[in-house]
Amino acid sequence: MTNSGGHNMKQIFFTLLVAAVAMTACTPATPANQSETPALGAGDFTPKPGDSELMRGTVFLDSTDLLTMESYPLQFMLVLKGNLPNPCHALRVAVSAPDAQNKIALDVYSVTDPNTTCIQILEPFEANVPLGSFPEGKYTLWVNGELVAEFDA
Repeated sequence: MTNSGGHNMKQIFFTLLVAAVAMTACTPATPANQSETPALGAGDFTPKPGDSELMRGTVFLDSTDLLTMESYPLQFMLVLKGNLPNPCHALRVAVSAPDAQNKIALDVYSVTDPNTTCIQILEPFEANVPLGSFPEGKYTLWVNGELVAEFDA
């Protein structure tokens, strides 16, 4: 093999290496058929100022789980698991302060750009919604009009 042939082989190898790295960088870290649901961090789903420009959609909740953190005062977190209508929808959760009857209401919904074309497949999610702490008392927690938990603070 001549020197120029070795140089061409190195060039081809380098090109393939760069292409492989570029493809890896653009590939999601988890496979599409993964059974685990991505967890959303706090603040990822609070209503945003630009939401009024987006179309509001529903979410399909599979489960809600109220967690009590071991702290003083007690801190509460609600874990939501379910599906968005498609991957182009973003989760939103609006939490209201307790009313006179200590009822805490959460409005859980999705938003999407109506001009975006999107694959029609459910997008699973898991969201941890920090509720904070409350004055001493008995509380009820409602999600989209349904009672999901009763707890004492």
